[in-house]
Amino acid sequence: MRGRATIAAIAAGAVVAAGQSMVSLRPADPVEDAYKKLAANALIPVTGVDEPAAERGPAAIPAIGGDQLVPDSLALPELDPRSQVDVQNLTKAADIGAQLAKEAALLRSALAEGAPQAALSGGTAYALPALGRLTSGFGGRWGVMHYGIDVANRIGTPIYAVTDGVVEESGAASGFGLWVVLRHRDGSHSVYGHINRSLVTVGQQVSAGEQIAEMGNRGQSTGPHLHFEVWRADGTKINPLAWLAAHGLRISGAGG
Repeated sequence: MRGRATIAAIAAGAVVAAGQSMVSLRPADPVEDAYKKLAANALIPVTGVDEPAAERGPAAIPAIGGDQLVPDSLALPELDPRSQVDVQNLTKAADIGAQLAKEAALLRSALAEGAPQAALSGGTAYALPALGRLTSGFGGRWGVMHYGIDVANRIGTPIYAVTDGVVEESGAASGFGLWVVLRHRDGSHSVYGHINRSLVTVGQQVSAGEQIAEMGNRGQSTGPHLHFEVWRADGTKINPLAWLAAHGLRISGAGG
């Protein structure tokens, strides 16, 4: 009985706490709602199996100055054994609650410094690198290959790490004027070019949504914008729009 009540309390607390923390980040999930109800229902007392009801004395409840004895007729009613909540389901509810709380914390962290969007993909947080309007996509442009996307906004607009990583480059770069390059856990890289100012140093660990630079107009640039690239671990440059979309992020003006 005690073990079951303890698990029920943990399940209810974890799920409800997680649900409250997620409310501003995403709509309710049917599965989440189901387990919230399960955890809440689990708080209803269940029938004990240690002794028959006829052999028990009066039930005791806490009171000022000590225990107050009340007759069984005033105690909470017992439920049919068939209504007892399965411990495995309670444990599952607690696990889901803990996972939701962890995801909520990751999203809050990714949005904490002002990133316009954040999402979770494979248990990892991702953030949109800048607020702005898409002005150029990946592909051929003016007879040459454009290996990134351009997001336009005012000089000084914050630029954010798209996901967790280590600063591999921070400073002058041919064509870009100034840039920041991050190396990520899977060996891929994200590139932030034409920046006005870098806020990070080589070797620094950064997190998704952390501000790393300011948007600028340095190098071979036609106006204030962020040039954003994504390189696979083998160095292949891929379409950042498709990569962002695969991780749940979308830039204004990208369509789709």
